[in-house]
Amino acid sequence: MDKFILGTKIGMTQIFDETGIAIPVTVVEAGPCTVVQKKSPEKDGYTALKLGYAVVDEKRLTKPEAGVFKSAGTSPYKYLKEFRAGSAGSYEVGQVINAADMFKTGDIVDVSGTTKGKGFQGVIRRYGHSKGRETHGSKFHRGIGSMGANSFPGRILKGKKMPGHMGGVRVTTQNLAVARVDKDRNLLLIKGAVPGAKGALIEIRGAIKHA
Repeated sequence: MDKFILGTKIGMTQIFDETGIAIPVTVVEAGPCTVVQKKSPEKDGYTALKLGYAVVDEKRLTKPEAGVFKSAGTSPYKYLKEFRAGSAGSYEVGQVINAADMFKTGDIVDVSGTTKGKGFQGVIRRYGHSKGRETHGSKFHRGIGSMGANSFPGRILKGKKMPGHMGGVRVTTQNLAVARVDKDRNLLLIKGAVPGAKGALIEIRGAIKHA
């Protein structure tokens, strides 16, 4: 069965296994999510589900956004995400999906989110370049260094690592283990770190590359 859910990153902590070894985990409030729309091969050319997460006041939505939820007969939601799912036929519009319905302890998942924005940064912080020497009258410390070749090709090649905006991009961390599922509070404790700041929207799917 396809596994997918939307959630909110709460933060990081640690738990202990049966042998007393500490395991760093990220706490994610996963769901409840509501099925807002089903897509079928006959009508749309592929199979998918649209999930709504985090109920919001309808006044905060545009008319087209509100119309989607009105057609589905569900409450309006702040987030609406589509998941490709071969098992979409087993769900109904309006059905509520919780963390424990999708995942169990030991599952391997891929987690997607938007990384923390760091603003404009130089190459040392952005790419881990080495600094220039700090002695012997050097005036080169945190600069970008050589920009490339001399007379040929006489330009900076595409892909050159340069200062610029850092963070605020979509990242997927693969093959993370679900360390614990809290059914009562809809919490997933995922081993390791996941992208995003506290309170950020997180997408959790079953791992696609796990053997």
